[in-house]
Amino acid sequence: MNVNEVSVNGSANGVSCESGTKSAGKRSNGLCNPVKDNSSYGSYEMVEEIATYLLERTRIRPRCGIICGSGLGCLADQLTDVDSFDYDAIPHFPVSTVAGHRGRLVFGRLGGVPVVCMQGRFHYYEGYSLAKCSMPVRVMRLVGCTHLIATNAAGAINSRFRVGDIMLIRDHVNLMGFAGNCPLLGPNDDRFGPRFLGMAKAYEPALLAVAKGAARQMPGMDDLLHEGVYCCVGGPNFETVAEGRLMALLGVDAIGMSTVHEIITARHCGMTCFAFSLITNMCTMSYDEEEEHCHETFVDVGRQLEGRICELVARVVASIGESCSETPLAK
Repeated sequence: MNVNEVSVNGSANGVSCESGTKSAGKRSNGLCNPVKDNSSYGSYEMVEEIATYLLERTRIRPRCGIICGSGLGCLADQLTDVDSFDYDAIPHFPVSTVAGHRGRLVFGRLGGVPVVCMQGRFHYYEGYSLAKCSMPVRVMRLVGCTHLIATNAAGAINSRFRVGDIMLIRDHVNLMGFAGNCPLLGPNDDRFGPRFLGMAKAYEPALLAVAKGAARQMPGMDDLLHEGVYCCVGGPNFETVAEGRLMALLGVDAIGMSTVHEIITARHCGMTCFAFSLITNMCTMSYDEEEEHCHETFVDVGRQLEGRICELVARVVASIGESCSETPLAK
C-alpha cells in the first residue's frame, strides 16, 4: 500500500501505554499524554495492519470516507451491501465514549459508490491525542479512499445562522494548532505525506460548488445552506462569552470540537476534502443571554434533518464517484 507512501508498544483499545510504574507521561485515567502519544502511536505499519484486517473482511473497496458527527450517524444507515465493524473489535482502534456516536466502521455503497463511514468519531476531550483522534483517516486512505467527507455538530457565532442550518466549511481556524497541538506532531513518515504541507485550499472548491448546486435542487434546502469558517476548540466545556466574541473578530462563523485535525491528516496524505457543520445551537454572545447547551438536543437536531442531510451527502458522493470513475483504485 502507498499513500504518496513508525513500531508500536502494547495497546488496549488503541491506547498505547507502557506497563509498569506510572511515568511522567501517563495520566491517571490510563491514557498517555498527547506529545508522547504522537511519537508512539499510529505508525505506518500499525495503520497498514488495521487496513489489511478490514480489507480481508469486506469486498467493498471504498473511494470516499465519511465521518458522521453527533446525531448524523443516519448517513451510515443509508448504505447498501454493508459490512460493519465495531471499534472495539478492530485492532489498535480507539473506542468512542460520547452519546450519539455509535462506535462502528461501516463499509458499503451510497448510491452505488463504495464508501466507508465512521459512525462515531474520537475527540481530544475524551483523553485521546489529536494523532489518535485522526488516525482512522489514515486507515481510510490505506483502504483506498481518495476523498473525505467530514460532518459535525457546531454552535453558531454568526448571528445570521439559525439552529437547523447547514454551514459548508470554506476554511477553518486551527486554534489548537496556535497552541502547538497538531495531529502531525513528532517524526514524519513520508509514506503518509510530506513534513510540511499547505492548507490554503484544504476544502475542495469543486465539491463546495457541487453541494451548493445540489441544495438549489432540494426544496427548502437553499434557505438553510450557508458557507463559512469553522473553528475547533478542545472542549468539553463550551466557550465563554469573551471567547465567542474573540472568534467573531477572527472571522469564525461556527465552533465545534472536531474536524480540523481530521482534515489536516487527510490533506497530509493527499485526500480531497469536503466538510459541513449542522448548526445545533447559537453560541452565547452576551452576558444577558441564558446559556442553553444540551448534547441530547444537538443530537435531536441531526435526527430531525437526517433526510435532507443524507440527500446532500449522497449528491456529493455521486459527484465524487463520477470523478473517480476513470481513476485506478488506490491501494
